[in-house]
Amino acid sequence: MFLNLPEVGESVVMGERFGDIESVKTVSDLISPVSGEVIAVHHNLLDTPDVINGSPYDCWLITVKITVRDGGLMDEAAYFEYIKTL
Repeated sequence: MFLNLPEVGESVVMGERFGDIESVKTVSDLISPVSGEVIAVHHNLLDTPDVINGSPYDCWLITVKITVRDGGLMDEAAYFEYIKTL
């Protein structure tokens, strides 16, 4: 596998590609769920991307400082109100 991630300081845009991940059979785009500035990159995954297969829920790819908050995301108060309805 191969993993392509942005560098620290680059911007990502909600709903747009910020990198890609390649497996044996395909290459898939990585789509950003938020807009902002990349403040950390998990560089160890660039050397050993197969770690994602062993523990996909424990891995992170990038950390983003959100700079644009117009994507319909809930703030903390709205989220707590929402989960009361579940």
